[in-house]
Amino acid sequence: MDILEAIILGIIQGLTEFLPVSSSGHLELAKAILGDTSVPEESLTFTVVLHFATALSTIVIFRKEIIEIFKGLFQFKWNDEFKFSLKIIISMIPAVVVGLVFEKELESFFGGKILLVGCMLILTAVLLLLADRAKSTNKEVSFSNAVLIGVSQAIAMLPGISRSGATISTSVLLGIDRTRAAKFSFLMVVPLIFGKIGKDVLGGDLSFQSSEMIPIAAGFIAAFLAGLLACKWMISLVKKSKLSYFSIYCAVVGSIAIGYALLN
Repeated sequence: MDILEAIILGIIQGLTEFLPVSSSGHLELAKAILGDTSVPEESLTFTVVLHFATALSTIVIFRKEIIEIFKGLFQFKWNDEFKFSLKIIISMIPAVVVGLVFEKELESFFGGKILLVGCMLILTAVLLLLADRAKSTNKEVSFSNAVLIGVSQAIAMLPGISRSGATISTSVLLGIDRTRAAKFSFLMVVPLIFGKIGKDVLGGDLSFQSSEMIPIAAGFIAAFLAGLLACKWMISLVKKSKLSYFSIYCAVVGSIAIGYALLN
């Protein structure tokens, strides 16, 4: 992978991590188009690094909210910040369990499985269309909601299912306020990504050759900058109920991917 390809993949990751069109699915499609021949483990390593970049962009965008959460936690009281943090933790459990139990199976999906990506993009399109038609409310995320949203995040570990699309759609369909749904969706993935990075580093699973460092760094920077722009844009779009446009996009790209996979 050269520097230009890494930058292209980084921009794709940064944009699609927050826009509900599946960052992992688009990365797999882009790798196939660019002729990337990485084995599944190497492909997943680069994907994890790019997700780390977008996690940092999330922290930058929501730095005020995150600071308030930590302030509330250190008060050691049953306050809104503590309850919100607990809901975030609860929402992480399904993805943690799936990631630990089915780690090898998940890795096998990140190696050019274009047909799978296409089918999952179609599923994402359906979810977004349903969410776009849901009524707007002022409901907050409850503890039971956090569990269901967490399950949708675990399912979205498959390439082609948009994590933000699945979690935001699930939240909206549960009657949660759209702005709260978007913020909860973006914040709930940050601990998971940092946990994944820590696990892989401590376990020695993330190993880079010297020739890979510059492309990886270029992809990281591109993903971080694109993520800053996409995060703000997505919050605005969710407020305005514009998810149907992304539904159409996912359906079109998914259909093209399925057609490409069947013809090759």
